[in-house]
Amino acid sequence: MSGRIVAVASGKGGVGKTALAIGLAQALAEQGGRVLLVDADTGLANVDVQMGLPAGADLGQVLAGKATLEQAVQRHPSGFAVLPGRSGSGALAGVGAEALEALLRRAAETHDQVVVDLGAGVQRAQRRLVAMADTTLLVATEEPTSLTDAYAVLKLLWRDAPGADARVLANMAQGAAALRVWQVLDGAARNFLGRGVVQAGHVRRDGKVADAIRHQQPLLSRHPGCGAAEDIRRVAAGLAAEGLSSNRHTTLAASGA
Repeated sequence: MSGRIVAVASGKGGVGKTALAIGLAQALAEQGGRVLLVDADTGLANVDVQMGLPAGADLGQVLAGKATLEQAVQRHPSGFAVLPGRSGSGALAGVGAEALEALLRRAAETHDQVVVDLGAGVQRAQRRLVAMADTTLLVATEEPTSLTDAYAVLKLLWRDAPGADARVLANMAQGAAALRVWQVLDGAARNFLGRGVVQAGHVRRDGKVADAIRHQQPLLSRHPGCGAAEDIRRVAAGLAAEGLSSNRHTTLAASGA
């Protein structure tokens, strides 16, 4: 059986999505199993920058046939693999979603968990990749613009793939604030889409996150005991405890959108 594909998405930039994707990949690796983090932000890939990865082959080169998947994947000392999408190259901007989808399915054949850091927004390429994932973590903050854009992603996702497993992950919030993030999106989904959305958890606001980014290190490596790291591990533990659904979601191509 293929591994689970977990998409990390957001309606807008600046909500901490990439740092969360990195932390989630490391936390899942700590749970055991083979984990691959894929930087599939087709506009502004920056996993390599946040992690301080050395220059090498990347996702764009793999899709262009200039490197193999095995040549491009880098192994991080903390125990998970990374397929970078080189920052600022623009190489992925013109890549079709179909090619990315095929590559992700191939990667899932040799990994237990494939965490995909997607670009922010509701462009067709992002929507297709979100629709094909086994689970989508929709990252949102308390900001009204973040909530509005997250709802837009959710609405389009369920239009394109009605059976998609989408969950709200509140970032930079905890307690009542984190609950409000979920309640706003869940309420809107129930009122206008006819169904609620699952709460995946939350990650608190923590200055250690910015420090890890400045030092180009994963949060769980630089500050393994901080509050945000604990929250990320809690989210990962929930995912790791679940069995992989046997139902793959309908993609945009299959639905004719």
